[in-house]
Amino acid sequence: MARVTLQTIADRLGVSRATVSYAFSRPDQLSEGLRQRIMEVADELGYAGPNPTARSLRLGRAGALGLIFSETLAYAFADPYAIGFFQGLATAAEDAGVGLLILPLPHGDRRSETVRDAVVDAFCVVSLPDGHPALAEVLARKLPVVIVDEPYVPGHPFVGIDEPAAGAAAARHLLELGHRRIGVAMVGLNDDGYTGWADPARQEGAVFEAMRGRRGGYQSACEETGLAWAGVPFYEVARNSREAGRKAGHALLGRSPRPTAILTNTDVLALGVLDAAADLGIGVPGELSVVGFSDSAAEEAGLTTIRQAKQEIGETAGRLLLSGDAAEPERLIFPHELVVRSSTAPPPER
Repeated sequence: MARVTLQTIADRLGVSRATVSYAFSRPDQLSEGLRQRIMEVADELGYAGPNPTARSLRLGRAGALGLIFSETLAYAFADPYAIGFFQGLATAAEDAGVGLLILPLPHGDRRSETVRDAVVDAFCVVSLPDGHPALAEVLARKLPVVIVDEPYVPGHPFVGIDEPAAGAAAARHLLELGHRRIGVAMVGLNDDGYTGWADPARQEGAVFEAMRGRRGGYQSACEETGLAWAGVPFYEVARNSREAGRKAGHALLGRSPRPTAILTNTDVLALGVLDAAADLGIGVPGELSVVGFSDSAAEEAGLTTIRQAKQEIGETAGRLLLSGDAAEPERLIFPHELVVRSSTAPPPER
């Protein structure tokens, strides 16, 4: 079968090659009707779009991996978990003599053209929300893809942890200590910028698959112990920052009766909750227990947390992309571990 090119599509439609090219690279230059006709014919002929790599390199290799994640660059280079993951991915790339092209998509940014034009040999997709157009664009490029954390796409390698089991382990630790007045502070459920109380319906409708699973683990552990989830105060924040954790901590600790324990889904939020407890003169762990997640900024603060192999996950994702080994398992689930430190203890006697 002859190779389908831009000219093939142009000949089929009776338009110029430049017009077809605009449909992929400068869609604002065409009417919506014409662009739609071009895309329909391209799809019919099995044409996925111009290959930026082929345009720029004779051998068809860009010598770079594309890294797509749902945060800003500033956040990526400051967040302890992200730093560990990037170190692992960069190690794999460096060992193979290739570079990294970083394509950040901060929460709420639904653009996909940066993906379409990226000159890369493969994509590592990290934590995109359900239905994000950038993921559809990645898959349309027909390059090797590895997805980390979320969302799971059948037929493509996935690297992550068992989020529901990890969440359940964190909650179960507090429940086994005897806590029944538990509060939750979470980030990364939605990308609409909301901060405030989240009812069960908002929690279950979250657009980030991994955090839905982690939250579901909290809920299942509580319900196994007879604790009604609808009665667990749940505070959602838009940003994973220590100040956001402090705000969530003040909101939760201002309730009556006050929680004796707070679950957070990142260590950074947990540190903010500890700040709020200090502001209010609440002793940890004597009056309040706090649990974080990822063990990336926890040891110095004595924070009980769930450890995950952030650097190993990044390195594995890179090696999967670079190996091209079709025999690799579709899902690689890394272990997690509850690390108990001095931020948790049995609840105070009343």
